[in-house]
Amino acid sequence: MKIAVISDIHGNMEAIEAVMNDIQIQGCEKVFVLGDYAMAGPEPCAAIDWFMKQEGNPNYHMIQGNTDLMLADYSNEIYQTLQEKAPIMAEALKDDFFQTNPVQRTFLKNLPEQKLVKIDGVNILLVHGSPRQNNEDILPTTSMGQVENMLADIDPDINVVLCGHTHIPCGFQTSTKQTVINVGSIGRPFTPEPKSCYLKLTINNGKCVFEHRFIKYNNERAAMKLRGREFAGVNKLANTLLEPNLRHF
Repeated sequence: MKIAVISDIHGNMEAIEAVMNDIQIQGCEKVFVLGDYAMAGPEPCAAIDWFMKQEGNPNYHMIQGNTDLMLADYSNEIYQTLQEKAPIMAEALKDDFFQTNPVQRTFLKNLPEQKLVKIDGVNILLVHGSPRQNNEDILPTTSMGQVENMLADIDPDINVVLCGHTHIPCGFQTSTKQTVINVGSIGRPFTPEPKSCYLKLTINNGKCVFEHRFIKYNNERAAMKLRGREFAGVNKLANTLLEPNLRHF
């Protein structure tokens, strides 16, 4: 079975279109979605609506990202706290809240934080950040000891942990033979090239093959749409779609 695993969409419909086209070409039968559907993207409402249409589809498994919960639970306190750490993201979140409707936010609110899926004898845990926290980073520079600490409390029968959050793909094999894969981001990649990144997982007789796929999409159009939102700092945010190394803003 071939499975596509996507994460960190961030309202990027251009990326959704390109990646879903490749997923179809690759013959993937299932899609796992690891969260962050809308926040600070070109088209947050359209992206949420796209995934809402997949509710009830047995071939889709979707979980909640940390920014999904922030948007669903938006308050002035959340805004002020984020403003101190990342003012552009705070302005984006505020604008997201006023663009989205209660039905869309309820969809985000009700998504599970984690999900365990079993396919062909392989136990797969879907998380956004790490198994212990939805905003914990798993990066290429994360030590094996740190990764193993993050997995310390999960069921030892779990074979694969799939995560996102950092927008940077990477992978680990622990001393307990558990595989941890960060699938990257389709909507705001932080890789050297501004291409959407997702994971193609092939399971055959209990054995897994992992492939990060990098897909070109119309990032210039996505950046143009994002600039049209006009909240404070949006131009700098839009530039990250064109030059991902401008990550720190």
